[in-house]
Amino acid sequence: MAFVSFKNIRLSGLSAAVPKKVVENAENTKFPADDIQKFMDATGVQRFRMAEDDVCTSDLCYVAADKLLNELKWDRNEVEMLLFISQGPDYILPNTAPILQEKLKLPKTCIAFDMTLGCSAYVYGLSVVASMMSAGTIKKALFLCGDVTTKNSNKKDPSTAMLFGDAGTATALEYDTTAGEMQFSLGSDGSGYDSIIVPYGAARNSLNTVDRANYALQEEVGTDGITRNKSHLILDGMNVFSFGITHAPASVKETTTYFNEDPAKIDFYVFHQANLMMNEIVRRKLKLSKEKVPYSLKNFGNTSSASVPLTVITEIREELTDTDKTMLFCGFGVGLSWGSCIVKTKNLVIPELIEV
Repeated sequence: MAFVSFKNIRLSGLSAAVPKKVVENAENTKFPADDIQKFMDATGVQRFRMAEDDVCTSDLCYVAADKLLNELKWDRNEVEMLLFISQGPDYILPNTAPILQEKLKLPKTCIAFDMTLGCSAYVYGLSVVASMMSAGTIKKALFLCGDVTTKNSNKKDPSTAMLFGDAGTATALEYDTTAGEMQFSLGSDGSGYDSIIVPYGAARNSLNTVDRANYALQEEVGTDGITRNKSHLILDGMNVFSFGITHAPASVKETTTYFNEDPAKIDFYVFHQANLMMNEIVRRKLKLSKEKVPYSLKNFGNTSSASVPLTVITEIREELTDTDKTMLFCGFGVGLSWGSCIVKTKNLVIPELIEV
C-alpha cells in the first residue's frame, strides 16, 4: 500500500451532469420479471441514466465543469491544470483533456492531460492533482471524471445491462495554506486485470482491419452461458465481489490507522457504488452506521469513475455547502485497483445535478 499526503490543497466545489434519459429496470423485457426483481434487490439499482449515441463522457464533464466554474465565479484564465479521467475518451488520440481545455476557454498555459482508470479513478485523480499542486505554483485546477459505460454494456448480459449508468463530474481544487491535509492510500493488483475488461478495441486487440472488426462484433456464447461480442464489457462477478469485500474495508482501516484518524470523527464514508450487496458487506465489516454511508445506486446505478462525486452531489449536498465536514472516499474495482482518501471540506460549492 502506498501512503501519501498533501497539505495546502482545498476542495472548492463539485458538479455533476447526467443524461436526461432514465431507464427503469422494472420495465426491462429481455429478462424474466422475477430475475429482474432479484437483481434490483441484490444490487439496489432500480434505474439508471443512459446517454444518447452521440453523447460522450467529455460532453457530460464539459457541462458539469462549465456550471461549476460559473458558480465559483473563477476567472478561467487562472485555471492552470485540467485532468480528465475516463475509460471512454473521445478518440484513441489525441487526449480528450486538451479538447476540453479549448471548449472551456481555459488558457493555453493550462496543463491538460488524460488518465485511464475506472472504479478507483476519483481517489487516484485527486492524489495526482493534489501532488502537482502541492508545490504551490499551480493555484487552481479542474479534475473531470466520468464514464458512459452503457456504450459497452451488453443488453443480453444481466450482470451489466441493468447495472451501469452514465455520468460526468467536475471537481475544483485550489492552493490554500489554511486547508487541511489530504491523505491517501493506494494499491493495485494486476493479476486480476481481466476481471473487468473490454477485450477488443485498443492496441492489444485492435480493429484496424475489416476482418478483425467483424470478428470482434461476432456474437458467441461464453462459458457463463451469456451471448456477447468482444467489444462488450465482461464482468467476472464472483471475483470482483470477493475482491471488493476484502480490499475496500482493508483500505479504509489502513488509511485511518496510518494517518491516525479517528474513524468515529469522519462524517461521511463515500464508497464507489459497486452494488448494494457488496457495499453493505463493506459497511458492516467497518461497523459504520447507515447515516454515514450514502448511496446513489437506486437512481443512477454503478457510474464507474463518477460514482463517488455523484453520490456526494446527489445524496449529501445540503450537508456540505455551509459546514465543515470530514469525508473518506474509497474506490475499488477495474484494474484491479483501489484507494482511499480522507478530505476535510469547508463550505463546498455544489450546484444542483444537471441533466443533459
